[in-house]
Amino acid sequence: MRRAGNILFVVAVLWGIWTLLGRSYDDLPVEPVAAMTQPLDSNSLCERNIVGIQPYMVPSDYLSEERFYHKLNGYFSQARNEGYFRSNTVVLLPEYLGTWLVVAGEKASVAELKTITGAMSMMVISNPLKTLWAVFRNQGESDRVAAAIFRMKSRQMAAIYTRVFSRLAKDYGVTINAGSIVLPGPQVAEGIIQVDISQPLYNTTFIFHPFGVADGQMVRKAFPISSELPFVCPAPVEEIPLFELPIGKTALLVCADSWYPESYARIKELGAEVILVNSYLAGQGTMSNPWHGYDGSATPPDVDPAHVETITEREAWIAYALPGRIGSSGARIGVNVFLRGELWDLGADGQPLIVRDGALLPVTVSDTAGIWNLCF
Repeated sequence: MRRAGNILFVVAVLWGIWTLLGRSYDDLPVEPVAAMTQPLDSNSLCERNIVGIQPYMVPSDYLSEERFYHKLNGYFSQARNEGYFRSNTVVLLPEYLGTWLVVAGEKASVAELKTITGAMSMMVISNPLKTLWAVFRNQGESDRVAAAIFRMKSRQMAAIYTRVFSRLAKDYGVTINAGSIVLPGPQVAEGIIQVDISQPLYNTTFIFHPFGVADGQMVRKAFPISSELPFVCPAPVEEIPLFELPIGKTALLVCADSWYPESYARIKELGAEVILVNSYLAGQGTMSNPWHGYDGSATPPDVDPAHVETITEREAWIAYALPGRIGSSGARIGVNVFLRGELWDLGADGQPLIVRDGALLPVTVSDTAGIWNLCF
């Protein structure tokens, strides 16, 4: 028994040492991905403008705060060099851009694994006690492991997200809708994003002002899709707030929320002139595939059931998301950007959807990174 105990002790010590190794990233380059740029209006004297950035991200971009900042700073620098940034500029970034900060500080091998399941498994065995601690703080999520991982890393994620976007907003003097991030019980206190690990997880998007603080209001996703529902909690659509931004009265929607009439009814009630949507669409080439119908919540009554499996995903986005529904909201401007990259085996697709005064504007397609500037 003593010998077995000694063996277990040695194994535990070696495992503890192993969990600490491989968390240095100095020898990993941050691969720059130059963005395709397109001005959507030749009027250089436009009163207001929205710069939609489609970043191209890989897992290693998220291993540290500096790597995350360096990658995004490249896109902001490129947009500034194109002359897109003014004092009234709002920058729009995509859904889940901050979510993958869940791997910050983890072993570098997490970014090298081929599948998201493998990456999560590596995180669990690299943080056994922290994961176990987080599992016991489950808030009823059916995917206890995913919920535990996000809850375990939430304070670090929120801190990095806050510091990076505060820094970018101040450095470039612009307002930023910083894409979304999954956090438990998110809230903003004195311009800093905080979390409450005893609360459910929400897919949340935030605004950062040019003086470097987060707006006190936030938008939590109201209609999570089926892949999110096992660990993400839906928020009441009635809580969508109105933001007074340099581009006017603005409402934010997180991806699937842009597919539901309830969102636009709320926006009409708020009197928003502009709608910003951050999205992430999993899978390679998904926009060209047949549309499989609504996912995660009931199909609205105005949807033609004959369209399921007969139109493409892109055609469905145009018919039933921002371009097809903005007219009911009273807003005249709508911009939707997507996250692209190679994020384990998840895949990513999507191109900007930009609407001005009822017209869907043509955009130049980029399969990697892109920056689009809309003046109005």
